[in-house]
Amino acid sequence: MKTITISDEIYEKLIQIKGNRSFNQLLDDLLSKDVEKRIDLLIEAASKTGYEKELEEISKQIRTNFKVRT
Repeated sequence: MKTITISDEIYEKLIQIKGNRSFNQLLDDLLSKDVEKRIDLLIEAASKTGYEKELEEISKQIRTNFKVRT
């Protein structure tokens, strides 16, 4: 376990969105969503190049490695 320091402002924002989740779960969810968004943007960009199938395979591996929901 590690300790991190955040500003009071950020702490208050996290409190507002965390709901019943732990801070650990909240941060994991936020990080996973960011990865998912980036994957979707890459696939969209690849659709214009003809490499979408290859990128979809890579994205499956990324989702698995980062435990992103599919």
